[in-house]
Amino acid sequence: MNSTSIPTPLRLCVILTCFNRKEKTLACFRALSANATSKSLVIAAVVVDDGSTDGTGAALTAEFPWVQLVNSEGNLYWCRGMHTAFEVAVQGDYDYYLWLNDDTMLSSRAIPRLLACAADLRSNGGRPAIVVGSTVDAITGRLTYGGVKQAARFKPTTFTRITPTSAPQRCDSMTGNIVLVPREIAKAVGNLDPIYEHAMGDIDYALRARHLGFEVWLGPGTYGTCSDNPSTGTFMDASLSLRRRWKLMMDRKGLPWRSWLAFTRVHTGPLWPVYFAWPYVSLFTGKYGRK
Repeated sequence: MNSTSIPTPLRLCVILTCFNRKEKTLACFRALSANATSKSLVIAAVVVDDGSTDGTGAALTAEFPWVQLVNSEGNLYWCRGMHTAFEVAVQGDYDYYLWLNDDTMLSSRAIPRLLACAADLRSNGGRPAIVVGSTVDAITGRLTYGGVKQAARFKPTTFTRITPTSAPQRCDSMTGNIVLVPREIAKAVGNLDPIYEHAMGDIDYALRARHLGFEVWLGPGTYGTCSDNPSTGTFMDASLSLRRRWKLMMDRKGLPWRSWLAFTRVHTGPLWPVYFAWPYVSLFTGKYGRK
């Protein structure tokens, strides 16, 4: 995929972590490849295969030999997998890094649009900015992931999705499905924090970037498709027993206390013990899942 016709093309590295979703991961990279047609853009990729048993890694590198594959034992999950991929990618000192989920399908010209938005924001604001791409459900068209805003000043851990418009919009934070990070911000903010076992690393990264004076923007329109994760079968599911819900809450894909403790201590100020305890107390008092 590298081009030698232009001496100094823009260099972008996609970082991604995957586990046992071979067909979705291949479809994701086919959509990515369809975005890599410009000779002025060189795209590389670092993918962490976190212990897949369905042949994801082998199938990916067979079809896309330009992908740098990092194998893991299956204990990284999303945030630590992305941390590992980012750690490898930054060694290449790329102009931009694109976070991408393995179940996210980029739309036509998604990457050129993200880069154009980033260039406009840099030109207008004088500094680089993180650009987030919104996704919608492929069937319903419903907004699923993208930029988020804080629900209220006294709810620093609660975020709501921002509906994209025809113009960029400032964000308080983001979900990590499609995120464009310029080199300067990657150097200043650093990597995703591996204290987060699965979730929260993307939210934390945006908040850390903003703390350093960088802005996070939602790009105009949408940039791909990705289905939302349903609450059925999670700790949010009120039809499950309290014991089962507590077990799911403590799971890495729930709200594990070590990750949540780190997040609340850093991002909620002196009242962090209250914010830390609140979701766990809410589970036992029946707030989660109540309609």
